[in-house]
Amino acid sequence: MDAIRVGIREFRENLAAYLESSTPVAITKHGETVGFYVPAHRNPSQAELEALRAAGRQLDSLIAAAGATEEELIADFKEAVRQSRRSKR
Repeated sequence: MDAIRVGIREFRENLAAYLESSTPVAITKHGETVGFYVPAHRNPSQAELEALRAAGRQLDSLIAAAGATEEELIADFKEAVRQSRRSKR
């Protein structure tokens, strides 16, 4: 299932509709993707669960191939957020 792309303002203004939707949303800011909203189904199908597990395994292998650790990724993310906030001042 493909994600739809929406600006952060539109996402915020229409949050209730997106929460009710079953379609993933790529949230953008100034054209750059800043996050994803992936709806959780109350009773996911077995195929959906396996797809999520497969995506998790693929992400794990990409992280390992890059030689990064989970802790490094978290630290990098936190630093990027700090720098982003500083640049907005």
